[in-house]
Amino acid sequence: MLAGLRQKEVELCVTLLREKWTDCMQIGRDLVRLLQYVARIPEFEKLWRDIFYNPTSLSPQFTGIAQLMGIRTSRKFLISRLTPDLEAKLVFLTTKVRFGGQKKYQEWLQKQYLSTPESQSLRCDLIRYICAVFHPSNELLCSDIIPRWAVIGWLLTTCTSNVAASNAKLSLFYDWLFFDPEKESIMNIEPAILVMFHSMRPHPAITATLLDFLCRVMPHFHPSLTVQVKQGIYTSLRCIVDKRVLPSLGPLFDNAKLDKELRSTIQETFAEFCSADGKEESSSSVDGLPEPVTNHLNHQDSISYAEFSEEEDDIPLGHLQSKSSFRPIREPPKFETIDITEYITQLDGPIRNLVAELQNEMDNEAQCEIMDKLMQAVIREEDFDQDLAISLAMCLCQLLSGQFNNNLFPQVIDEETLEDSIGSPLFVMFRNLYQTPEEDPSRQPLLMLIGEMYSKQQRIGYHMLYFLKVGKIVDDKMSTYKDFCKSLENGDIGSYLMADLKLCQEDDVRLFTYLIPDIYTQFPNIAIGSAALLSLIVSSIDGSQLQDLICQILQGHLIMFRKDSFLSILNSSLDWETIEQYFLWQLIAAHNIPVEHIMPVLPKLEYNAHSEALTSILIQLKQEGPTADLLRPIVCRECKKNDFFSVSILKYWAQEYEDKLADLILAQMTKSNSTPNRKRQRNSLSNSSKKESPSVEQILSHLDHMRQTCRNISFLTHESIQQALQYVQTTCSEAQKTKYSDLLALAEDFEDIRTTRVLRGRKTSNVSPKYTSPSRSKKSMAVVPSDSSTESSDEDAVKPKTKKRKKGMPVLDDSD
Repeated sequence: MLAGLRQKEVELCVTLLREKWTDCMQIGRDLVRLLQYVARIPEFEKLWRDIFYNPTSLSPQFTGIAQLMGIRTSRKFLISRLTPDLEAKLVFLTTKVRFGGQKKYQEWLQKQYLSTPESQSLRCDLIRYICAVFHPSNELLCSDIIPRWAVIGWLLTTCTSNVAASNAKLSLFYDWLFFDPEKESIMNIEPAILVMFHSMRPHPAITATLLDFLCRVMPHFHPSLTVQVKQGIYTSLRCIVDKRVLPSLGPLFDNAKLDKELRSTIQETFAEFCSADGKEESSSSVDGLPEPVTNHLNHQDSISYAEFSEEEDDIPLGHLQSKSSFRPIREPPKFETIDITEYITQLDGPIRNLVAELQNEMDNEAQCEIMDKLMQAVIREEDFDQDLAISLAMCLCQLLSGQFNNNLFPQVIDEETLEDSIGSPLFVMFRNLYQTPEEDPSRQPLLMLIGEMYSKQQRIGYHMLYFLKVGKIVDDKMSTYKDFCKSLENGDIGSYLMADLKLCQEDDVRLFTYLIPDIYTQFPNIAIGSAALLSLIVSSIDGSQLQDLICQILQGHLIMFRKDSFLSILNSSLDWETIEQYFLWQLIAAHNIPVEHIMPVLPKLEYNAHSEALTSILIQLKQEGPTADLLRPIVCRECKKNDFFSVSILKYWAQEYEDKLADLILAQMTKSNSTPNRKRQRNSLSNSSKKESPSVEQILSHLDHMRQTCRNISFLTHESIQQALQYVQTTCSEAQKTKYSDLLALAEDFEDIRTTRVLRGRKTSNVSPKYTSPSRSKKSMAVVPSDSSTESSDEDAVKPKTKKRKKGMPVLDDSD
């Protein structure tokens, strides 16, 4: 079946290539790279013969492989080689993760996408994406974010296949082979040279193998293209030196750490770059490596955001992204530029004059004064209708568009910087709205105007939230925002709040985190219990922002959970990413939520599918001592061979709280066989009676799992456990006796040893009356479950058995 499908795919690809060769040529040199991977398939082998020896059979305009290699591959084709999800993860790694803290992210990527043999070919596409698509800005290059060369170095060092490693090296140097500095960016070839340079000390083998590959690829890429490939590589190296990517190539090519034979090959191949100056520089530097001027390039046109390569023949980035819901790197928010002359003519009187004055004024303080006068004019306007509001909103959105593109939240947070951040004309509007009393009819025109502006520029929403938090407002600070939302089309505060917060999170995570405490305080009915809001938070914050939130929780300024909605949040979180779930559990731990409130979610958790939740619950249970309410859901879990949740916490409790746990299991075991008690439980009105009680079968299965899994499990020889096992022997079915024969045999062996000790002369009074005979044990057991108790009183039921264990109890102790 799969072979037939593969053959159909081969036929489809070959047919498209032969019939649409002119169109396929637009892919450029990476088409050659991809065809190399499938060259041994007979149909593609025939295609290769035509490319080499009969190129005009494919297209009259096609002159040969050199023509195809001279066409740079557009980024739209390289982007299509990655899934949106993988692209999102890769962009996050290269724009958000600090250098030195990337290990956990790389391990996750390795496990998620690169762990299978068939996924090794994906490394080539990742390297091509990093080299040719993602070009970081100066701001990113100068930051502590992991550089591109480090990500590529990791991809090379984790290759598990020689073929994949060879293809990955070819992908890294692919743009070198026919590099044209007039048409292509230096950023395409920069990562390769930096990988070699920075690997000299920590990973000399990587540098050696890349240099060896570079020497061999010139004569062996294709015999007919040797001259062009050599010219392309030489051009790349000259460009690297001219652009000061490295101060000199001599220390790299003449380094003493390289094998002598390799050094000789390099000096023959790249004699031009192995100058005497380079050798002197090499000998005078530490370990043969000079400190580079910079790890990256220094562009004159510095920009604030990471971008994609901008070549002339590529389609605009926005057109590419419109076809996919994923947007790899967010651009600065922009308001579409329009000519507002027509809208100004639709205004009358003072409003028109003030808008024109605002348009011509460049000073921020003067603009604020004009905006204040304009808002007063709006309030005084008797005929301020919808049409007038629309025209004025268009003018103001255009005039204030620059304020939405600037970073609103200051880098250094103090009273002065916060006050300065709201010192622009936009916030003068909000101040006028806030200062106008709710019952004042003049408030309505302001709400109408800001509402129209909101429909055209949604960022007004979170700007208003920020103003109301930062502004010195004593009363209900968010009442203005609530009134504003009610004045909009559907008046649903919750939906508008979530939309504004989502946009804020996309624009500025720091500002989003700063607003969160007030959101939960001022909108408790919307925020507390909202799984969507929590997902928004944990999916965007990093470690420092999580720390800020936890500090707010501990100071009592932030409450994110309440009992009635807590379980629904836990259920929703089971589908979140791993790091998001761990962030959530950190927030839960900061709230000191009793573990009893978490336990109801336990039955639906699978050991392999919900490891994050089970791990967090295990840690919380470790901090608690065993109780009847905690033990019940643990032993009610289905016992599976590869599920170590229950056995792990039971073993830990057995070590730390041996007597208490043993007594609880004894009480639970005898209660499970007490039919009158169960009938009374069904008639009880207490909440605890509604909780599921474990069956004897479930308790035995977990005890047997402990016996099989844990070493030196002395807990099973505890008096109460032995008493429980002996009691089960007299009450369980034959099938259960057979199934758990090894476990129940422990009780028999224990009784045999005790009997032997009695026969040796021990006084019968030294033996606990509970063990004199199975019938006597059964009789004493019947007293344990109290008729007047419910399941919540299991701990009270075992209080009469507070006799301490005798020190001579170990089974193997025959010294006397």
